[in-house]
Amino acid sequence: MESPFQRRRVSLLRPPLSSTQNEQAHNLSITLLPEEQEMLRNTSAGALGLLSRLQNRTAHNANEISRLSGTDGGTFAVAVDDVNDDADYGRGKADVLFAHFYEIHHTHTNANDTLDVVQQLVQACQQIVDQLQIEIERGVGGNQGAKQREASVSWLKQEINTWRLLYGLYHDRLLLQADAHAEDELMMQDGPMLGASEKEVIQQLFSINAQLREYQLVIDWLEKCHEQSEQSNALQSHDRMMAWENTLFQLENLQGAAFGRGHEICRQLDPDAPVRERQPLHALDMEDNGRLSRAIFAAIRSGHIDEALKLCKHYGQTWRAAILEGWRLHEDPNCARHVGGQANEKLPIEGNPRRDIWKRCAWLLANSTKYDEYTRATAGVFCGHLDALKSLLHNSWQDLLWAYLKVQIDIRVESEIRGCCLKRYQPMPDEYWNGKMTLEQIFDELNVAKDLAVRDYAQSQLGVIQQHLILDTAGELLKHMCRWLDAVPKESQLPPHQLRFMAHIVLFMRRIGRLEPQPQQQQADRIIAAYVDALIQRGDPQPIAYYSAGLPKKLQVQLYAKFLTHIHEKRPRELALEAAIQAGLDVEQITLHTVESICVDGTPVSAMGEPHTGEISAGDKRKIQSLEYLIHLVEQRGELLWQANAMMRQYLASNKIECVRRVFSMVPDDVTAQLIKIYGAPDNFPPREECSLREYLCFRIYLAGIDSFNDWTQLQQTRPQPPEPGAQKSTISHHTQDNFTERMNAQHKEKAYLSDLSRWKQKLKEQSKITTEALFNVLLFPEKGWLNDPFIAKEPENASLLHWEHRLVQMEKLRSICLPEIVLLLHEVMMKSNDFAGCVRLADEIADEGRQLYKVYTKHKLADVLSKIADSSLQLLNIKLDPWGYPITA
Repeated sequence: MESPFQRRRVSLLRPPLSSTQNEQAHNLSITLLPEEQEMLRNTSAGALGLLSRLQNRTAHNANEISRLSGTDGGTFAVAVDDVNDDADYGRGKADVLFAHFYEIHHTHTNANDTLDVVQQLVQACQQIVDQLQIEIERGVGGNQGAKQREASVSWLKQEINTWRLLYGLYHDRLLLQADAHAEDELMMQDGPMLGASEKEVIQQLFSINAQLREYQLVIDWLEKCHEQSEQSNALQSHDRMMAWENTLFQLENLQGAAFGRGHEICRQLDPDAPVRERQPLHALDMEDNGRLSRAIFAAIRSGHIDEALKLCKHYGQTWRAAILEGWRLHEDPNCARHVGGQANEKLPIEGNPRRDIWKRCAWLLANSTKYDEYTRATAGVFCGHLDALKSLLHNSWQDLLWAYLKVQIDIRVESEIRGCCLKRYQPMPDEYWNGKMTLEQIFDELNVAKDLAVRDYAQSQLGVIQQHLILDTAGELLKHMCRWLDAVPKESQLPPHQLRFMAHIVLFMRRIGRLEPQPQQQQADRIIAAYVDALIQRGDPQPIAYYSAGLPKKLQVQLYAKFLTHIHEKRPRELALEAAIQAGLDVEQITLHTVESICVDGTPVSAMGEPHTGEISAGDKRKIQSLEYLIHLVEQRGELLWQANAMMRQYLASNKIECVRRVFSMVPDDVTAQLIKIYGAPDNFPPREECSLREYLCFRIYLAGIDSFNDWTQLQQTRPQPPEPGAQKSTISHHTQDNFTERMNAQHKEKAYLSDLSRWKQKLKEQSKITTEALFNVLLFPEKGWLNDPFIAKEPENASLLHWEHRLVQMEKLRSICLPEIVLLLHEVMMKSNDFAGCVRLADEIADEGRQLYKVYTKHKLADVLSKIADSSLQLLNIKLDPWGYPITA
């Protein structure tokens, strides 16, 4: 039988009214008369008001949605229209949902708006469905485009239905059950309402029994889904209909029967005649009867009992309409204690006072094989005959679930009535009472159903989600979702829209507090992380930052760093960092993790192309440009120095001097001033920052020395060339007499050459001095020398994480490589500048115990440099000086 809560679908499956109106709708739904129910169903002001409110609420986000979807529209609907997705068969329109779902969640941070969020998600999906259906009707994209769009529409409709199921169930679980908790306890203390009418008993039952209400909510949802599905109408009608008119005509005109005299039909036209006489109706009436039975059951399956009654009356079968009224609960308002001041007026009785007899007859009808399956199933709906329903609804998961739940409500309602009403009832068969089942048992039956389609849907992802939403087992649902993630190959992932759907269900469960701390929160994090991975492929920073912010710190750092590694332009990087800051992410850890990830990227050089000599490879450029992430925040100047120094050590060891220059140029010139601003004074620098700043200055001095040597080398190679004497001789031999003009030209060229040579020598002398000083600055770096840390009281607390010992080894190795080269460059400059005494003094600097440069030499390198110094001493002896460059005294 139908629950008194049947008409509550008006408020549960349409956009909700305000909380006060919704509570009133709940309270009145079990007492409204049929005409009042019809009036309420036809009232759309509440729905229109909500739609207007939702549109106003999302209007200020329209420009951002348009930007995210690549459109110029002013509203979401216009943005969807403007997406040119002919080439991708409508996928572009569906992809707008990623941005719109983000906007809905981003603008509803209040926990009290959770159910409103679900309603807006439904609205967003419905807008896309409407747009796709318009394109299908217009034939956009041809046959292939229509098929792809139809697949998208099918999925989105299923998603919409699931969101509506979630809304209906959790609206009751979160609001109605919580509000009625105190009242329920009071009613339970008072006990059941003994001696009341059937309607009053069931009203109380539905008000205190949350499980029974949820059964009815699921039935309402299943009926709404069936109503929205495409149902073919096989009925044919005209203005005036009469029941069994062909049979009547044949009985009145036996001589002119359409099928001859030998065709036997029933002789009487009362409703029971065909069964009693065991004779059929006229063939055309049998066909019409079958169509009518199917239409009546279809209307009942969609929850439109009043529509089924209208069909019966329209087709002249009023006895069917009377039968369909027999299930209604009985109540005599004249027996009530208070009748509103109308004591002398007799009020009409509601329902069927002999409902138990009617129900027993309905059971017999449903159990009989003399009626067609639709008639039996129609009777079975109202008397709880499960077998009659299963014989007809055996190939659909939704239909079977609807049949099971209708029977369960009927059994529980009947049990409550017989236990509370002071009246003797006709007994129901044991088979009826044995049909009582729990929800878990019902779903177990569906999982092992005989029909393959039912089993497939029960085990499908959508079926599993709907099952666990009904059972309110969020933990099991998360386990299934994680299994779906595990079943996907490592290099691929679930469809992005499926991940979107799953992630937002998880977010809803987390928001309402349905997830336990362990391990459900970890499973939820994994599902949301998978969705963030899908968003990374789309490249929009704001949704990525928003959904990452709901994850544990370690996971959000890994995911957002993964996103940043895919960005190669400066402006998009800045936007991504701004989005992370707005979302409250740990930007410092994220940028650090990003730089480290890019630096350890093992992409082979061949994959990016071999660079020309003196150029920087694409892989090195990517690593160097990653330092831009550490420039965004002034607070990360210390980290910027640390990472830049690590890169310069690596490139210097690989003899990639151009890479070292590029890394050095990435560090702002005011880095020292910024560090002082952060820490107050140099004496307040932490050990890492103090050592990093000194190392950075060492690289600055080194690059200055190398650049100065390169300038000197370039100047060396630009020595002016003397004029060619051969041209003058050939000219003289050609002419018999001396040409004055040519002689003057030759003299001018000679003077110009001598002038250029003089200036060149002066420039070379000055450059030699500058280069010598720049190279000596490397050798004579203050304190403990070049690439030696200053004295620090103790190592940093996180020395192991910083790989401090490894860094010291690297610097010592670089000292042994670079300092001997600097000495050779110095020797070359001074040797060619005829500063032989300066070359000899290099030995003193190497042997000095203060800097102990001799320790960076191997025996072979030390022998080589001493040999060159010995050559300088020979040059001093050749110019009459002693081996150290001093004048020889007697």
